[in-house]
Amino acid sequence: MNLTPSNLPLGFAYAATYAGIRNVEKNDLALIVSGLAANAAAVFTQNRVAAAPVKLSRRHLKVSRGLAGAILINAGNANCVTRTGDAVALATAKAAARVLKLPVAQVLTASTGVIGVEMDPKKITAALPGLVAGLSPERFEDVACAIMTTDLVPKTAFAQVKLRRGTIRIAGMTKGSGMIQPLMATTLGFVMTDAQIPAAPLRALLRRSVETSYNRISVDGDTSTNDTLVLLANGASGVRPDPKELAKVEESVTRVMQSLAQAIARDGEGARKFITIEVSGAPTNDAAVRLARAIANSPLVKTAIGGSDPNWGRILSAAGNTGVAFDPSRTDVYMQGVAVCRGGLAAPFPEADLKQKLDGPECEIRLAIRGRGKGTATFWTCDLTEEYIRINGSYRT
Repeated sequence: MNLTPSNLPLGFAYAATYAGIRNVEKNDLALIVSGLAANAAAVFTQNRVAAAPVKLSRRHLKVSRGLAGAILINAGNANCVTRTGDAVALATAKAAARVLKLPVAQVLTASTGVIGVEMDPKKITAALPGLVAGLSPERFEDVACAIMTTDLVPKTAFAQVKLRRGTIRIAGMTKGSGMIQPLMATTLGFVMTDAQIPAAPLRALLRRSVETSYNRISVDGDTSTNDTLVLLANGASGVRPDPKELAKVEESVTRVMQSLAQAIARDGEGARKFITIEVSGAPTNDAAVRLARAIANSPLVKTAIGGSDPNWGRILSAAGNTGVAFDPSRTDVYMQGVAVCRGGLAAPFPEADLKQKLDGPECEIRLAIRGRGKGTATFWTCDLTEEYIRINGSYRT
């Protein structure tokens, strides 16, 4: 979809600026504002070491009973495990609320960057008047770029849904390239819609959508301290989906979120290849996800794909280490559509041809368990290269 203000959700405005949080002069402070208080649903990291903005946003959503008017986002500093983190998050939220004339509980906060470094709130509070003055419905992409850290590209996705009463719009942005293994959300993600959706159905919709999108990706098996995914519905379109139409809306929200999640895996730190993992025949869908996640997180599998090595034994071994009950002698493995393992044993295949297929930018791995199991899952990840080590070996310096 070509991005124009006409196909962005109505009633939202965006702004970004450089506040001096990053060491390089690149926008590092961003704002998303809804002209109407929006119903908000969010999921956050399950890491017990949760950043100050995560804790504050959780609290604000409870106090406001799920209403949000703004999201204040900074990049370059995670505001996590510092002596002043909680005070900084609250001070910046209060400052934004004053400038925007909002109740402070309607301001959500999100941060991304280096963990364990004290952050000066004055850098944010001093930049807020100019940031607010720059708010525009047309600056969506500016925010998508400002929230990037090691990302190589901004990540956005859009949809329009025609309903009986009119058309609603959905737009999402996300960031993430490393420290990616979501268990409730991942990195930072913000999805906006101008549909009228009450708070309770919105929360249920987000929980289901995140399960088949953000919860199905991994880059390196690490869950960030700052993971935040927010879904805002401000009703500015004047269109309230009928109960029967909510499934159609959810389908589009899920597609947007899947596109964002896949973009993270494609842009994994140092990655050269995007990997899709399909599991079928597991005892349950949850079991299938466990099998797929184990394959995705295996450094041996990821390096084999990086080297275009059809080493199917690593795939079967990773699956067997999950605790999921399945019979290896009834399990087949396919790479790029080529059977490399049948019944848990090597299958004959043209290795040179398959290695050439694995040289491409996309790879498909399929684990098929024969029997009565109906569990299926799709998972996305990337290969593991030397560049990942270089990026993360010098992240702070």
